Amino acid sequence: MIIAWFSCGATSAIACYLALQSYNNVELFYIDTGSSHPDNERFIAQFQNAFHCKVNILKSSKYNSVQEVLRKKRFINGPSGASCTFELKKRVRYALEDILHTWDGQVFGFDYCKREINRAIRFKQQNPDTKPLFPLIEHKFTKENCLSLLEKFNIKPPVMYRLGYNNNNCIGCVKGGIGYWNKIRTDFPNVFLEMSLIEREINATCLKDANGRIFLDELDPKRGMKVSKIIPDCSLFCELEFANIIDQQCEKVMQGSMSIRDVS
Repeated sequence: MIIAWFSCGATSAIACYLALQSYNNVELFYIDTGSSHPDNERFIAQFQNAFHCKVNILKSSKYNSVQEVLRKKRFINGPSGASCTFELKKRVRYALEDILHTWDGQVFGFDYCKREINRAIRFKQQNPDTKPLFPLIEHKFTKENCLSLLEKFNIKPPVMYRLGYNNNNCIGCVKGGIGYWNKIRTDFPNVFLEMSLIEREINATCLKDANGRIFLDELDPKRGMKVSKIIPDCSLFCELEFANIIDQQCEKVMQGSMSIRDVS
């Protein structure tokens, strides 16, 4: 059995498509955090119709949304990752693994670029028991390639891409930067307001700069880009989002002298 993780992003969708083409027994899983754009339902339905498959939907049994996690945990993020990713995604994956006990591989949507190859290497080194598979890296598919393929299959990209965001994360991702949050302020003012209130309630912030913490209710609306250049994809391994060391193994994969499957 192959587990393929469908996050409603362009890269994970094409990774799942490649898994369906490559393996006989593939089960697709999507984790609903309760805080994503409602257009995700349309995206899942179009993918299922296009490839005659089923995307199984999982959800935390303890928390209903990112906001609920932050309020109850009284913590947003740190060097080890974000509390919402751990509670809403990683714990759900662990629960599924406990139920299944065994699998032949798990498919993840890391795409073909240095940053993502580095993340894939780190993930494989730190989580060997998942038996990770990275079809996009193996086929040298970039995020742009994935978006083009979706169009070819007549699947509209998720609304968050069309609004100008780099990834289809939860609305108001706690790992977004200053420019990202100012865009959220414009596009989703209610989400911005609620996160501002949560920050004050728990005395923690999403944003920091050289001068320290920045509370959203004090953020200059003119500050930063419309969207940060890099907003990490909030997947199942949040602690790795902060690793950006490109090591020798990554360079070998980029040069074609090593396969991602050979990484140890």
